[in-house]
Amino acid sequence: MSGIGRFLEFSVRTDDIIESMHFYRLLGFREVEIGDVWSHKYAVMSDGVLSIGLHDRDFDAPAITFVQPELAKHARSMSDHGFDFSYMQLDEGAFNEIRLRDRDGHAIMMLEARTYYGTDADDDDSLCGNWFELTLPVREAVRSAHFWAPIAPVVMKIREEPTMHMRFDAGGIALGLSESIALHGPSLCFKCPDRDAIHEVCERHGLMIEKFPGYEGAFAAIKSPEGTCLYLFDEDFLGEGIEVHESDDLSEYPGVS
Repeated sequence: MSGIGRFLEFSVRTDDIIESMHFYRLLGFREVEIGDVWSHKYAVMSDGVLSIGLHDRDFDAPAITFVQPELAKHARSMSDHGFDFSYMQLDEGAFNEIRLRDRDGHAIMMLEARTYYGTDADDDDSLCGNWFELTLPVREAVRSAHFWAPIAPVVMKIREEPTMHMRFDAGGIALGLSESIALHGPSLCFKCPDRDAIHEVCERHGLMIEKFPGYEGAFAAIKSPEGTCLYLFDEDFLGEGIEVHESDDLSEYPGVS
């Protein structure tokens, strides 16, 4: 069974796409050109690396969305390996899509092709800074790793204290599994170089910002209109974590090796 595919977007549901687009523009994200795949209202905001898909439709959201060519074949392979799907659209002449949830209930969406055009990789970073992880709150990181390891087999870093945190390479992005009780949903983590600039923009435009929110030493958290939480840090909080290499013995973390 191959991996989960390439990361496409962090997909969120919103009843007011214009309001969400305005929010992300204020933070320095840019709208990118979309295709004509979806019949519902859809927009994508990007900082050049991270893309956030804004969907005006009912679906399991937020979802981590990946592109996997030959999706029907891949879905059969995943099913043979014990993965269960909550939704499958695998018909000729249709835009194929499958959905599933991990062991903590986080939604994953896999599509057969991209839904927007590429971004300018030379023009990256928003006012939030460098995006370094999409973090999922989990009850037990090792238990959650049993789900992710077969489809995202590269473990990047592990930290055991003060809370267990595992970081995987999932389709080209850093996906964190965190036992922190401060997290209330999938969150986006940025290394922000300019505290004053981000605070000034939030205060000037009335954006919801919480100072020192209690997660991993973040100096601020910004809440989007659709509920996405963006955490801002001075440095990557796993800077002192254990770097994992292919030759390392991970037998003490069952399902991760």
